Amino acid sequence: MTQVHPHPHARQPGDQPPAGQPHGHAHHHADLDWATEGPRLVREAEVYQPVTEQVLDWLRDQLAATGRQPGAVRRVLDIGSGPGVATCLLAEAFPEAEVVAVDAAQPLLDLTAERAARRGLGGRVSTLLADLPDGVAGAGPEEAGRVVAGIGEADLVWSRKVLHHVGDQGDIVRRLARALRPGGLMALTEGGLPLRFLPRDFGLGRPGLQARLTTATEDRFDGMRAGLPGSTRVVEDWAGLLTEAGLREAASRSFLLDLPAPLGADGRAYLASALSRFQEHAPELLGVEDAAVLDQLLDPENPEGIARRPDAFVLTAETVHTARA
Repeated sequence: MTQVHPHPHARQPGDQPPAGQPHGHAHHHADLDWATEGPRLVREAEVYQPVTEQVLDWLRDQLAATGRQPGAVRRVLDIGSGPGVATCLLAEAFPEAEVVAVDAAQPLLDLTAERAARRGLGGRVSTLLADLPDGVAGAGPEEAGRVVAGIGEADLVWSRKVLHHVGDQGDIVRRLARALRPGGLMALTEGGLPLRFLPRDFGLGRPGLQARLTTATEDRFDGMRAGLPGSTRVVEDWAGLLTEAGLREAASRSFLLDLPAPLGADGRAYLASALSRFQEHAPELLGVEDAAVLDQLLDPENPEGIARRPDAFVLTAETVHTARA
């Protein structure tokens, strides 16, 4: 059983621990301090809110091109909903829809319900405790015609930075495709570009730290994937996987998150959070020199740290893949 909720970012520094360690958000939930983890996930998702809003505009345009206005979307599944930031944006983008937040962590579903109530969306946002892939009906030939068990059909299936936590990515795409009503749309956010946050030479240690962080992060990601139950190697062509699942008109588009220097408090807090998740294993992954630089960057009292330096920024991209039933 894999318990997942979404990344608020692509494969960023700190996102993937080494093989054998809990990965990013495929957590052993009982081990987490949700009083700390929940607000962190909310903060990071809110940093990415401008990107999410751009994606939703694109999805509404796609639906309108097929004659389906936002009001025609009656049910949305947010698979791996996390703390509910995107769930509430989905409810606002599709004002006639019931939006079901599906996650394996009850504390995150509680945050979702609280957020929806504060925004006046409680009547249309519901939560469901379920995991992947066990909470989804099988997609084999013997189960043709079945839909997602327990969560029903939808006009839109949304999943952001979640499916790469499932051992067989092609299988979970096929399973979720069964949830789509005729003409419905699936939107998966997977891939994109690595985070950049400082100049190449920012005056501490050896230039090129960000490139080395990216390499280490990819290595850890490979270790995470290899350790998943039922891990199956597939070409990570998400548009192709959607097509193989029987969906049509597959498309991909990337969306830029560009927060220029000097960063505000939210952007700095996001960077510190992302880098701090890398800090524990930095000596063996990056070497002693880079680990020491990371410590300096994360020192809130250091004038050359992320919290104070004027040249810190956030630049990254997310790629969204869509297809219709």
